[in-house]
Amino acid sequence: MTRSDQEAWHEYFLPRLSTKQINELDKETGLVVLPIGAVEQHGPHLPVYTDTLIASGLLGATCNHLTAEQNIWMLPPLPYGKSTEHLGHPGTMTLSATSLQQVVLDIGRSVSTSGFRRLVLFNTHGGNNDLLNMMARELRIETGLMVFRMNGMDHKSELAHLYTDEELAYGIHGGDVETSIILALEEKWVHMEEAPNEFYDHETIDVKGSPYVAWIADDISDSGISGNAQVATKEKGEETIDLLSEKIARQLEMMSTFEMNRLKKKVVRSPRLF
Repeated sequence: MTRSDQEAWHEYFLPRLSTKQINELDKETGLVVLPIGAVEQHGPHLPVYTDTLIASGLLGATCNHLTAEQNIWMLPPLPYGKSTEHLGHPGTMTLSATSLQQVVLDIGRSVSTSGFRRLVLFNTHGGNNDLLNMMARELRIETGLMVFRMNGMDHKSELAHLYTDEELAYGIHGGDVETSIILALEEKWVHMEEAPNEFYDHETIDVKGSPYVAWIADDISDSGISGNAQVATKEKGEETIDLLSEKIARQLEMMSTFEMNRLKKKVVRSPRLF
């Protein structure tokens, strides 16, 4: 994060407030955001903290597009995710699916008992997706919270002028996009001399979408990545963060006043003829 991003993050960082201040917040509107990343291998060139760093970096930049009146608050990033697909690679630190489920449930319960009505599970690790989709609904059922799910890369279509079609479709781990973002956030943590160029073969059956085949990292890659990290640049990363953070801010703004009854369409009944 840049200095301005850090300052913006601090402004919207919920734990900086006292219990009294949090109790006095208007809970009818507003939103609590839980960033969820991972600590796992990202090839020979990127830090294992990549996914969590992307979560905090994107949200730090997002905070520059928010206002205090929107009442949107950030929780500390949850640095560990379900990264069992990367086990066996040094530096991968993972929770089991059961452990991550329980952690997310416990945090969601705490958000609810603190009086908030809306929670966002903001995810930047693909291996968390299915589990978080399920836990969002479980939290809704148990606590009554409005629980939203979003990924840091939900707006990849906005990046078509920066990255190749192949990268945006199949650069799913440690490629040009992630490497460019980390160059923008922590350039000294990146070893570009080690950057690979390797894509998995998607011609017969894919590892995402439907139908797909369940996989672990060693099934799809020798280097530990899928993408072309060799063409990554800091400049592309900076523009990526700028574009995505503005989109994320607008989504959070919409969520902060959302009510569940908006999902039901009013039924228009035809008049009786006789």
